[in-house]
Amino acid sequence: MTDVKALVAEEGRHEARDLHRGLKDRHIQMIALGGAIGVGLFLGASRAIAVAGPGLLMSYALGGLIVFFIMRALGELLLYRPVAGSFATYAEEFIGPFAGFATGWSYWFTWVTIGMAEITAVAVYVHYWFPELPQWIPALTTLAVLYAVNRISVALFGELEFWFALIKVVTIVAMILIGLAIIFFGITPLGRTASFSNLWSHQGFMPFGILGVVMTLQIVMFAYQGVELIGVTAGEAQNPEKVLPNATNSIIWRILAFYIGALVVMMALVPWNELKPGISPFVFVFERIGIPGAAGLINFVVITAAASSCNSGIFSTGRMLYTLAQFRQAPQAFGKVNRHHLPANAITFSAGLMSIGVLLNYVVPEQVFTWVTSISLIGALWTWSVIVIAHLGYRKAVAAGQAKAVAFRMPGAPYMNWVVVAFMVAVGALLALDPSTRVALYVAPVWFALLGIGYRMSRSESRPLP
Repeated sequence: MTDVKALVAEEGRHEARDLHRGLKDRHIQMIALGGAIGVGLFLGASRAIAVAGPGLLMSYALGGLIVFFIMRALGELLLYRPVAGSFATYAEEFIGPFAGFATGWSYWFTWVTIGMAEITAVAVYVHYWFPELPQWIPALTTLAVLYAVNRISVALFGELEFWFALIKVVTIVAMILIGLAIIFFGITPLGRTASFSNLWSHQGFMPFGILGVVMTLQIVMFAYQGVELIGVTAGEAQNPEKVLPNATNSIIWRILAFYIGALVVMMALVPWNELKPGISPFVFVFERIGIPGAAGLINFVVITAAASSCNSGIFSTGRMLYTLAQFRQAPQAFGKVNRHHLPANAITFSAGLMSIGVLLNYVVPEQVFTWVTSISLIGALWTWSVIVIAHLGYRKAVAAGQAKAVAFRMPGAPYMNWVVVAFMVAVGALLALDPSTRVALYVAPVWFALLGIGYRMSRSESRPLP
């Protein structure tokens, strides 16, 4: 344990020397908000509504409650040691070396797969306006621009992500406000049928029973994926003692308000059984309201949502590879920073692998998005479980006088830690029920077997840092 603590402390000193704390409070809040509000809401909500009806709100509320405890556990750990390695570092210190190794590489792999999906999504959405444009051009252009931004400075990345997220937030807020005006004042032709009673008037609030609600949990948890990005920003946050608790507390309430608020208004405006699984509920509702060019507007918003997610992916994968290199669990070239204090080699390698997404889209265009997002969810479930288990180890270390206590604490520990872990296992099991998501359960054992081999190889090398 002493060697691990010394290694973790040395990693923190390396980050203090190498990385630049250029992310402000507004950047960090929008990075996490932008990471968690994306195509899961703008496109995936229609599929979830078809499975659960208005009962989907219960699924989002339950998922949000679980995410709340995850974020409070992460916030407590972040205040204890605000480093870019975040949950991988905490797993190394409070669970064990393999947990740190597996978490770092799994989180890296998660965001690489998400990046593949998102650049492909951008290409498909651009094709809506330019059907003759070869699909690989917008995909490559998007990746190249985001890669360049991530190579220039962390402040520029934060600024771009701030505006990406702001576009999504403004769209959601506008939809909620316009919808409420229609419901309460009966404006537009839609006002004659819009009512909150639509939430329970069409075969009930849970038309498919509690099973329908349960079956949407994997869709809901995929939608929440990215909220933990606050942890990856810790090593480059200005005034982390103040910024990180504020961001952790506020982000989950904002996400719940946006997700549940938007879904309540949409299903009040248009009965849930009129929404089509293959069409964005935002596009459908805006068209029913009569807003000119609604499809084009939402298409633009979804493009920014996909680009935002890819942008976050390039950022997080670069920082995770940097941390793995510090622990000598990845090639040492990934642990070097450029003159802008950025892990340039790690960013370049991650972005390069994301470009495989264009090829996959060409080979298996119908399945690639579902496959890679399901695989990414396995990585997220692992990461979230590791966060709350590492938090248990941290609390034990505090009780034993081996770690300093912080004022920002997770409520309900240690019992809620195990509730969260059980919930993650249940969501993972639900992937087996859908043939399109079952592929993730085939990939998972192969991936962890590779991690076991990689870990044994890394242990054969010298552990101390230079």
